Amino acid sequence: MKQEEMKSKTGTNQMNDPEIVSETEWLVARKDLLTREKEFNRQRDALSAARRTLPMVKIDKEYVFEGPEGSETLPDLFDGRSQLIVYHFMLGPGWEEGCKSCSYLADHFDGANWHLPQRDVTLVVISRAPVDEIQPYQKRMGWRFKWVSSYGNDFNFDYHVSATEEEKAKGEMFYNYETGELISDELPGLSAFYKNKEGQVFHTYSTYARGLDILVGTYNFLDFAPKGRDENPDSTMDWVRRHDEYAA
Repeated sequence: MKQEEMKSKTGTNQMNDPEIVSETEWLVARKDLLTREKEFNRQRDALSAARRTLPMVKIDKEYVFEGPEGSETLPDLFDGRSQLIVYHFMLGPGWEEGCKSCSYLADHFDGANWHLPQRDVTLVVISRAPVDEIQPYQKRMGWRFKWVSSYGNDFNFDYHVSATEEEKAKGEMFYNYETGELISDELPGLSAFYKNKEGQVFHTYSTYARGLDILVGTYNFLDFAPKGRDENPDSTMDWVRRHDEYAA
């Protein structure tokens, strides 16, 4: 097997043999790392608090989505709650299957959905593919979360996860808050919304690219493992497959 093939299959972050020390010496090193971990947690808490104080943008535009329950507006998607999280899943019109990286993230959604409603949060997945193209893939993957289509509206374009015809013509797309090279007609993201007692809806937050890492519980497990994520740094997710495509 070529070295390049080996890297693709096993990752490139091969673990160097660490120093072997006594339990006492290990404990000193572990406590030093614990100090840094605690500081990281404090910084993460402060960042989360800052995220919650971002100003909001009122949404006056009407969006109508198509799903298994028929047509629904954006306020309908809240399902009686005041907070809505939307995952923008890469599945465009005419695609034979969903993006494998989005599928990797989506494998974690059903577990979270046992608990999110208890905190006044509804999670909905939205793609631009028509609903009759979404449902076969969702059935194949065995997912239970709500998944609707934005095919008939501008939602994906307004939240900069689908390239407009003008962007495709230019070969550039506004994504992750900057204009760059168009790498795909569809890209991933997450957006959060709030609905007040008067039924008005506000956009509170959106994140893209590596801002989505925190959704991947598998990555968090791997970060505890001796070799970490063990990915190819030039193509970090080349090892990922849809869960029904891994070898037994």
